Amino acid sequence: MTKHEITKADILPPAEYAKVRTETRRRIAATKRNRRVDVGPNVTFYFENFETMWLQIHEMLHIERGGDEQLVDELAAYNPLVPKGNELVATFMIEIDEPERRKRILMRLGGIEEMAFISIGGEKIAGRPEADQDRTTSEGKASSVQFVHFPFTPAQIAAFKKPGTQVIVGLGHENYNHMAVLPEATRLELSGDFD
Repeated sequence: MTKHEITKADILPPAEYAKVRTETRRRIAATKRNRRVDVGPNVTFYFENFETMWLQIHEMLHIERGGDEQLVDELAAYNPLVPKGNELVATFMIEIDEPERRKRILMRLGGIEEMAFISIGGEKIAGRPEADQDRTTSEGKASSVQFVHFPFTPAQIAAFKKPGTQVIVGLGHENYNHMAVLPEATRLELSGDFD
């Protein structure tokens, strides 16, 4: 059964996590490879799940050492990104190394978080941005990190899970209009996010 929420009971004590950290990071990094999709030249989608968020929380606690007080904040921040059984959840990053070019491009991508979609058999599933905060400034500059939910109907889930189904992820922004077909290994991996 896929878990949809990380609780305090899921969190290892710091000393225990330190012992398994290297192997855990290696194992989850292997899983993440099939959860990553490049869309166009500057955007990468990272599809999250219980494991990726579990690791993120442990890493934050390991680095910052804030204890139970920090754990409350980390659970509140990362639990919304764990798929709830009828959705896919992605972090997408606009990755441009050169600072001036990055700033110039981000100024042209305001509202891009509203333009993410997944298409299955020609049926488009519109992404819904994480509602925790605005990720486009009042000046129209997009954040380089965006969080988006893709809510599926039962029929869409069934279609997604069918081996060989073509699934497309994309961004339909006027200044960034790109799509990518999910590799079969990615479609199979993401199928596990559904109940």
